[in-house]
Amino acid sequence: MKLSKPTLSKENTFLRLVNTTQSFSMTLLFLLSCTTFFAQNSLSLDSLWGGVYNAERLEAIRSMKDGVSFTVLKGLREDDDNQVVQYYYEKPKEGTILVDSGDYSEIERFSDYTFSKNEKKILLESDAIPIYRRSKVADYWIFDSELQKLQRVSDQKIQEPLLSPDATKVAYVYQRNLYVKDLKRDQTNQLTFDGSYQYLNGITDWVYEEEFGFVRGFDWSPDSKKLVYMRFDESKVPIFSMDIYGSELYQFPYMFRYPKAGEKNSTIDLYIVDTETKLKKKIHFGDENPYYIPRIKFAGGPNSLIIQTLNRHQNHLKLWQWDTAAESLKLLLEEQNETYVSIHDNLKFLDDRSFLWTSERDGYNHIYHYDQNGNLIRQLTNGAWEVTAVYVLNPKSKELYYQSVEGGSTERQVYSINLNGKGKRVIQGAKGTNGASFSSNGSYYIHSFSNELTPPRYAIYQTKKNSFLSPILDNKNLLEKIDEFGFSDREFSTLSINGEELNTWIIKPKDFDPSKKYPLLMFQYSGPGSQQVSNRWGDQRLLWHKSLANEGYIIACVDGRGTGFKGADFKKSTYLNLVKYETIDQIAAAKHFGSLPFIDENRIGIWGWSFGGHMATHCLLKGNDTFSMAIAVAPVTNWRFYDTIYTERFMRTPQENPEGYDLNSPLNFADQLRGKFLIIHGSADDNVHVQNTMRMVQALIQEDKQFEWMIYPDKNHGIFGGNTRKHLYTKMTQFIYKNL
Repeated sequence: MKLSKPTLSKENTFLRLVNTTQSFSMTLLFLLSCTTFFAQNSLSLDSLWGGVYNAERLEAIRSMKDGVSFTVLKGLREDDDNQVVQYYYEKPKEGTILVDSGDYSEIERFSDYTFSKNEKKILLESDAIPIYRRSKVADYWIFDSELQKLQRVSDQKIQEPLLSPDATKVAYVYQRNLYVKDLKRDQTNQLTFDGSYQYLNGITDWVYEEEFGFVRGFDWSPDSKKLVYMRFDESKVPIFSMDIYGSELYQFPYMFRYPKAGEKNSTIDLYIVDTETKLKKKIHFGDENPYYIPRIKFAGGPNSLIIQTLNRHQNHLKLWQWDTAAESLKLLLEEQNETYVSIHDNLKFLDDRSFLWTSERDGYNHIYHYDQNGNLIRQLTNGAWEVTAVYVLNPKSKELYYQSVEGGSTERQVYSINLNGKGKRVIQGAKGTNGASFSSNGSYYIHSFSNELTPPRYAIYQTKKNSFLSPILDNKNLLEKIDEFGFSDREFSTLSINGEELNTWIIKPKDFDPSKKYPLLMFQYSGPGSQQVSNRWGDQRLLWHKSLANEGYIIACVDGRGTGFKGADFKKSTYLNLVKYETIDQIAAAKHFGSLPFIDENRIGIWGWSFGGHMATHCLLKGNDTFSMAIAVAPVTNWRFYDTIYTERFMRTPQENPEGYDLNSPLNFADQLRGKFLIIHGSADDNVHVQNTMRMVQALIQEDKQFEWMIYPDKNHGIFGGNTRKHLYTKMTQFIYKNL
């Protein structure tokens, strides 16, 4: 069935059509056609969210220590056996299967793998059950490549196992306690005993996992004799509760500790424990009392433990070195800023124990080289552009490989530079998004590339002469599948808005007629340091946007102030006032688009998810003379409801900055609603709690404002599972067709 495209004059809208004598047939036609996404030979939501148009990618690439081979995880479809396969860069078509799930009855299939440091054993993950965004419990197995045997780590589902450097032991967390299994003796020792609803040993709490981006809170010493681990005391962290409705007679409350902005966080202690004697010692910081410990790892020498600490305002970071033999602490460097310091994983120690570090201290993210005592040797990169990834150092040539936006903030290129700061060269500079996975010694790399016209492709190169060796994957079949729809390509440009050049893209219908006027739908995320306008292959959401364009809409996206990869000043300009300047920019951008001859200024909508949902809501209210419609999915509606680490990084606490919180909350502007509004949330969202939507709904009700809303039972922040994502996008599509 086919739905007529939206008419191009405001006087002849869908609402007027359904009030005619043909209203019944039009309404029936509308509802039926939404199932197949409205038009014959147009994109089906079933196929879109069923993965038909997903790009194939190389999964879990691991470079081997020999520097001439790599491994990948093959067979990710649920009905296939899967394998870890080793390939040589020079002969990528001659793969050797290292372990195959089909050869062992004990394990049906595995979803991830890691090698021991000596690469003689492989840790395999199977039957994983997610907890939050990154955390999970799973079954784990050790595969001995010499004996060709599997050994189960534990009869229970466990968390974050890690093989010791000598591959004789594996440490893991079970029910918030730390354990070590001796693989030779097949014997397990419990190292901590106070794991409970109050204490966590070796894994992070909710807010660390979400905002500092890691779950495993322990690491092995290089001699495989000791473990450093984090101990979280959550006793003073407030408890958040949300109902899980399930399928039983009664729902049940799911409770977990979640520190909202301004509330108490966990207190953190660091311990070193001897895995044989079980003797443990607490690491002391002298007069220091670190508030956050966002990173720990053994690096920089046999007795060197590297610790990063951060104050609550997150504007003063310290990099420490703890000597495990002398039990002494040394400060290697400090990062301070008037706003905040970003946490990253770009710390890399070299063979001479000097190290590389990235910093925004000159206004852009660049690479710095320090000696083993923390004395600056030199700044390796500089300019009005940002380094986005640091890869590896070639120990022979002393070339460092990295990714940056030097070719433009919406692009990514790969470069090399010598440790002496000279000899910079372009490794991969094509227009689009270039990435690289280098061999352990930097002699080879797998180049990944995509742009608006090119789905992800992978090829092998030899680094020294930058010579092409072999293609691996190109996704040409995907391009052929999508070409049948005749989608328009995104047009990239910049807009001069509020004294800034803002990156933007726009999608027009395939039969675009500049003499007509089209409704406009704007999409954005807008969060600090984020980017939506980038020259890379798109995901399912972009295909949905392109399908909407072919039904008669203009789709646009603008990265306003506060977004990333244009320097620290641009990113941090929203400090203490999240969504204030971002909203001003989106309203101004909408007004600009509305002034174009082919856009109907009376039919401009905006939508977004999470931070973008907050923005869509705020824009509809504050820009009620500009936006006629908005969709907010899983929105924050007041930063008082969100977690400490993220919110306070950009806003400080509500006690310190009450106006920043309240003047930028749509809860306080519900009376200004004039346009059509749809708000959507998952009831089991552990990240942005459904409380945000409930409070927004209540505010609108009390202001006697009509709106639409949808709650997805027991769904988290991603709102997916089963038919959910299709239902969500069908709901949004219907709303757009009806109201824009």
